[in-house]
Amino acid sequence: MNEATAAWLTSPEPGWSLVDLPHTVGTTTFLTGAGEDRVRVVYFRSASDPSLTGKVWFGSAAQGPPGHAHGGSIAAVLDEAMGGAAWVAGYPVVAAEITTRFKRMLPLGAAYRLRAWLVGRQGRKVEARAELLGRHDGLFAESEGLFVELDMDRLQRLAQTATDLAPYLKIRQKAH
Repeated sequence: MNEATAAWLTSPEPGWSLVDLPHTVGTTTFLTGAGEDRVRVVYFRSASDPSLTGKVWFGSAAQGPPGHAHGGSIAAVLDEAMGGAAWVAGYPVVAAEITTRFKRMLPLGAAYRLRAWLVGRQGRKVEARAELLGRHDGLFAESEGLFVELDMDRLQRLAQTATDLAPYLKIRQKAH
């Protein structure tokens, strides 16, 4: 990743603030893993927009078709963003069903925009949508998902294996 892309990736737009999703605090994730060549995602929120916004870069280790991102890496980014939108809204969720539509091949090494938002909630079910956009040239992929909210006891049991339980519980307490 060149310096200009790295600077753009980590710089909030006017009115945006940085968001750390609970599972990304102090650790590498499935997406970013070890090494610098996979995927980099930085999340933001705006006071005027309830959606979760992100900036994304796909490196060579995310390759599928030559020179382009693997569909699984794209789907993983959209999954994480939709789940993240639910978490920052105060709903600790896990994915139950995700559908991703690929609109065109996504070249590696460029930076992209990401947006995820909640569509509805019924009981423990939370519906979300997300889209992956070029910085200047339209839609690359979109996704919709059904997520299931974890109850507090289950969340605490799952989080006991995490190094820091506080980020997970802080999100949940904010909603209630």
